[in-house]
Amino acid sequence: MKARKNPPISFEAALAELESLVGQLEHGELALESSLLQFERGVVLVRSCQSALRQAEQKVEQLIGRNGQLEPTPFDPAAG
Repeated sequence: MKARKNPPISFEAALAELESLVGQLEHGELALESSLLQFERGVVLVRSCQSALRQAEQKVEQLIGRNGQLEPTPFDPAAG
């Protein structure tokens, strides 16, 4: 059986969900199993945010170019 991938989530939505999960975990009112599931989801969200930030950084580097002049080049998000 193939694992289903969730559709991509925006950086802002991932960050908001992550903040909510952290709040729930900090309260310590969740059962152990629920806490672990929330933690796992948090790890996925952190990785998604890190990937989005890396892609944004690459895009900025491409736009700025080496000599400080704007040198637009094709952006390949799969390269990150």
